[in-house]
Amino acid sequence: MAFPRCALLVLLLSSLFSSFLYAGQASCKFDSFSPPSGYTLSQVVGIDDDGSIVGQLLDNDTQALVGFMRSSSGSFTIYSAPGSAITWVNGHNTGGTSVGSYLASGASAKVHGFALTGSKFTEINYPDAANTWIFDNNNAGALVGSCGGSGVIKGFLYATGDYTVIDESGQQATYPMALNDNNEVVGYSVNGWMNYGFLWQNGQFTAINYPHSKYGTQLSGINNDGVIVGNRISADRVFAFLYQNGTFESIVYPGADYEVAGGINNNGVIAGQVFLNATDTIGFTATCN
Repeated sequence: MAFPRCALLVLLLSSLFSSFLYAGQASCKFDSFSPPSGYTLSQVVGIDDDGSIVGQLLDNDTQALVGFMRSSSGSFTIYSAPGSAITWVNGHNTGGTSVGSYLASGASAKVHGFALTGSKFTEINYPDAANTWIFDNNNAGALVGSCGGSGVIKGFLYATGDYTVIDESGQQATYPMALNDNNEVVGYSVNGWMNYGFLWQNGQFTAINYPHSKYGTQLSGINNDGVIVGNRISADRVFAFLYQNGTFESIVYPGADYEVAGGINNNGVIAGQVFLNATDTIGFTATCN
């Protein structure tokens, strides 16, 4: 990218500041995985402490989107919620509970949250909300998600039977995407085309935004050590990063066009998705230092 000469001094000064925030590329060891036969990988969203990965697949025959859980041994379980047109599986904890959302089929076309433990399916709907999305659960059973309709979308924490609103003032939408066992929540808010990353705990927001990202930052995971993963959004791609101790480091899969970080567990293992080109995508796990 070319910069006007008159902007050089500003660029140098800003680079001195951002050097405290941006330390280059993380050193990562990767393992990759492919979707089961007949499916295309749509999203890798999270990973639990046992190494189970959750996300979404596209059925190549029906073109339906379904949820999945991939065990640490590599076996896939595919799931569609009852009466759903689309199912997202977004979180899984060590107690064996998966959480997510589904779009109801038929005329209603509402989005509902759910929790699934074994064969026990529990629908979750924020009171009086048009739609409810559930994005993650922790090992204590707390959930985070968003709710709303065509207007403002707000986030929430659901713990011990009570809802706490997570709503960043002045933003059109707030999406709490992940939480750890300390109920530290990360996510992003949206205003127009821009995305703003945040850390939230006990009603307090802390901004976490990757420097010089064209369309902003989306945080997608946090573990009990406070290590965060997320994605910066460029003009046409999304690039994964690791954030710890006040420093951003890019997560770069060798030979890939770009990477998307979905989550991080308490063992420091990151799960995400690699785009090798415009049509070829695989999943990954990574340990970085």
